[in-house]
Amino acid sequence: MSAARPWPAPAKLNLMLRITGRRADGYHLLQSVFQFVDYGDELDLAVRDDGRIERLNDLAGVPAEQDLVVRAARLLQAETGCRLGADIRVHKRLPMGGGLGGGSSDAASALVGLNQLWGTGLDEDRLAALGLRLGADVPVFVRGRAAWAEGVGEQLTPVELPEPWFVVVKPPCEVATAAVFQDAELTRNSPLSTIRDFLAGLMPNDCLPVVVKHYPEVAAALSWLGQFGQARLTGTGACVFAAFEDKVQAQGVLDQLPAGYEGFAARGRNRSPLLDRLND
Repeated sequence: MSAARPWPAPAKLNLMLRITGRRADGYHLLQSVFQFVDYGDELDLAVRDDGRIERLNDLAGVPAEQDLVVRAARLLQAETGCRLGADIRVHKRLPMGGGLGGGSSDAASALVGLNQLWGTGLDEDRLAALGLRLGADVPVFVRGRAAWAEGVGEQLTPVELPEPWFVVVKPPCEVATAAVFQDAELTRNSPLSTIRDFLAGLMPNDCLPVVVKHYPEVAAALSWLGQFGQARLTGTGACVFAAFEDKVQAQGVLDQLPAGYEGFAARGRNRSPLLDRLND
């Protein structure tokens, strides 16, 4: 059995989120902007010769059979006919129900890492297509570049954005994404916008009114962080974030974090740390 080596699974932020329609199958049509931060989960992946996929550690509320990491490994096996297996240990730092894409990022890192370790040789497009079968956010993590996203989030156009320092705050609640998208009051007909609109400062989040109505903890976190900068919601939340010029400013805000909140300061990244790991 080969020694495990860590693979980063970074968080993402949705810098804007518009809902422009709904497909016949119920999936919502979106426009969003994804950017990574240099903070996230980490996966230890070790190759097994017997074909078994084993998650070595427990994750609260996530049985191994339902874990996207395990499902990603098995999907890669099935698609390539690979007879190798893996021991997987997931080091969780990202909160669940936070809108940071932790589960999707973990799945993408499993696909990318095991594709290299197993020598299965799939290119980025094929890995992204597999990722889409696991979840709409997985392809952006597979491709590893800040992107303008459309469709259900899988139509990605790389963008070059400023890379500020972010303070990310998790209030004491978890947001149920499915419930937000099913809410009757959710806006589903926003007009289409463009990358130019976003770069000019148009950064709405259509989920925000529904989330703050049902989750007062999120509203309170936005109010607190809004004292220091433009506080925004990532995805459906619960995490909120604000951008700062440098690490000193960001850390100064984080040092004032109220009791009961979780948070971190991290640099925005247009290139995912996962891609850097591939070149190690």
